Amino acid sequence: MPLAVLTAQFVRQATCAPPRKKVDYFDSTQRGFMMEVRVSGGKTYYQRYTDNRGRERQYKIGSAVVLTIDQARRKAKQIVAEALLGADPQQKRREMRAVPQLKDFVAERYLPFVQTYKNSWQTDETVLRIHILPKLGNLALDEIKTDAVSTLINAMRAAGYAAGTMNRVIVILRYIYNLARKWKTPGGEENPASGLSAGPEVQRNRFLADWEAENLVRAIQNDENQTAARSIMLLLLTGARRNEVTFAKWDYVDWKNKTLLVPKSKSGRARVVALNQSAIALLNATPRTAGNPYIFPSEVTGRPSASLFFPWARIRERAGLDDVRLHDLRHSFASFLVNRGVSLYVVQGLLGHLHARTTQRYAHLSQETLSDAADLIQHVVAFPDIAGGASKSAAFTTAVPRTN
Repeated sequence: MPLAVLTAQFVRQATCAPPRKKVDYFDSTQRGFMMEVRVSGGKTYYQRYTDNRGRERQYKIGSAVVLTIDQARRKAKQIVAEALLGADPQQKRREMRAVPQLKDFVAERYLPFVQTYKNSWQTDETVLRIHILPKLGNLALDEIKTDAVSTLINAMRAAGYAAGTMNRVIVILRYIYNLARKWKTPGGEENPASGLSAGPEVQRNRFLADWEAENLVRAIQNDENQTAARSIMLLLLTGARRNEVTFAKWDYVDWKNKTLLVPKSKSGRARVVALNQSAIALLNATPRTAGNPYIFPSEVTGRPSASLFFPWARIRERAGLDDVRLHDLRHSFASFLVNRGVSLYVVQGLLGHLHARTTQRYAHLSQETLSDAADLIQHVVAFPDIAGGASKSAAFTTAVPRTN
């Protein structure tokens, strides 16, 4: 450990001769202050100190190429002063290094967690991969501030994204930071998505008329991919969600009780889908693939179809229903039943909703049903025939108090 007066000139001239890989020059005027010189020519300032537990520590100040000797000395004195006051000069540095980047937190903590309980975790993964991580993924958690999230949302708005998509970005980011705070992850103390909103979402509900349903059934029957077509038909017949049908297995069918088991629904609970006679007939007509447990396996992979996008796009185009989404079949299932007098309570059970309020969004009364309901009042209150000069109905007579 050679001693030297570290000056600007000494720093420039100091070398490390082979076969040594490095040499440490300690400053003779400032205790613990030193410069490491490597055989490669690299030079780095350090400060040694004793922490409040009596242990000797070494703090890396920085490169001699970047810092002057005076700058390094001032930093070295600050480190010693903090140690004497009982603080840990390296604590902040350790904390900063412990803060993960958003992309690492998502990959190592968030996605593995939501996969254990959230059926829609793949939607989260898609939103993160397409919208969030390209802009914010390389930032540490504590580097992402509210203005960065606002900038992302404004860019999406300028690109024409719907409010629902932008709000999903905000919700996912908010949940990520809530989990980071709950798990005491460094850098997750402040939630940059808290209080943000992209505005109200436009509730888009599309309900099939009876004649549209007939056109749809014909298009389904004539489609070239009958495996996908049958799964779409079962969606229309049962009001089930897409994944509840595409991931259905033959073992889930209870032929005696006419139900289809869904081991894990959107709510995270198991539920059963009621199968009517048409649904039973459809399943009976569906061929089984030897050794394959799925009812509607992909003809290419043998696995459930990740999406019915292409067959559905083809079928709805042939039916003349370009504006109908696959999920609208669930809306229409509820609408057909409500318009035929089935109570919302029963429809709630058929759809597997936990709350009646959710079912109410799917309930759609046709104008014909509303008109028929309005006509019912005339059976209770009959207005008199004015043209015939009949007296006013008692129901419309207002009692006037007599005066003396």
